[in-house]
Amino acid sequence: MTPAARRIVVAHVRELFGLSERRACLIVGISRRVMRYRSCRPDDAPIRARLRELAAERRRFGFRRLGILLSREGVVMNRKKLLRLYREEKLAVRPRRGRKRALGCRAPMAIPQGPNQHWSLDFLSDAFTDGRRFRIFAVVDDFTREYLALVADTSLSGVRVARELDGLIAGRGKPRMIVSDNGTEFTSKAMLRWSQDHRVEWHYIAPGKPMQNGFVESFNGKLRDECLNETLFGSINHARAVLADWKEDYNHVRPYTALGGIAPAQAAARARAQCGPGHAPAHIAITAHFGHHGETGLYL
Repeated sequence: MTPAARRIVVAHVRELFGLSERRACLIVGISRRVMRYRSCRPDDAPIRARLRELAAERRRFGFRRLGILLSREGVVMNRKKLLRLYREEKLAVRPRRGRKRALGCRAPMAIPQGPNQHWSLDFLSDAFTDGRRFRIFAVVDDFTREYLALVADTSLSGVRVARELDGLIAGRGKPRMIVSDNGTEFTSKAMLRWSQDHRVEWHYIAPGKPMQNGFVESFNGKLRDECLNETLFGSINHARAVLADWKEDYNHVRPYTALGGIAPAQAAARARAQCGPGHAPAHIAITAHFGHHGETGLYL
C-alpha cells in the first residue's frame, strides 16, 4: 500500500474503533511522521488541465510528444515531472494490435541524400460506416519524411496512380527512384509505361520483406493509429477532407521525435537552407538500415 492509502486506513480505523493515532499507526504499519506529512509540492492544476486537453485532442500521443507540444506553449519541465503528471492523470495510451501486411529488394537500393531522390508508395484500406470499403494511396519522400499525397477513392487503378504521380511531379519535380511492393497497381502495364516514359527508376522490394519499404510502412502505421482508427467515415468526401487535414498536420505541426521534435516540413526547409538538396545536416540526420543487405546511411 502507498503512504496515502495507509493514511486513509489509519483515519478509518481511528474513526471506527476510537483508537489513538499512535495505536492506529502501529496496527496499520505506518510511522506517525509519515502519517502527519503534508506535501508541499504544487498541484500544477493549469499544467494538468492543459495536458488533459492536449491528450484529448491527440489521443494517440504519448507523454514525450505531449511534452513537446507543452514546451511550444512555454511550459517547460523535466522528463520525470512530465511523466509523473502524465501517469497521475491516467493518460497512458493503450497499444493496439494491428494487422501487418506481408509485403515484400530485387536489387540493393542506394541511400537518398536529398529530397526527391526516393519516393515510397503504398496502399491502405478502410471502410465507411455502412460497410463499404475504400482505399488510400500514400506517397512519402524518404529523405524529408513528408507525406506528399494521400489519395482516397473506392477504386485506384494503375492509370489513376500514374495520373496522381504526374500531378506530384508537376508541383514538386521528378524523383530519381520510386520504391513500392509488387501489388498489381504498381506492376500494371500503365505503371511500367509511365516509368519508362518518365525515365524514373522503379525499385520493387522483395516479396515478404515489408521493412525494405520501412518508411512508408511506419508512416502508414501512424496514419492508421492516429487517424483511421479514430474516425468514422461517412462518405468519400468526408474521408478526403479528414486525410487532407491530417496530412497538413503531420507535415507542418506534428512533432517528429527522430527529428528532434520538429515537424518534417520544418526539418526539410532547414536542410535546404543549410546545405542545399544534396546532403543531410548532421544535427537532424539519423541512421537507417535497409532490408537484409545491411546497408546503412544518413537520412533526414
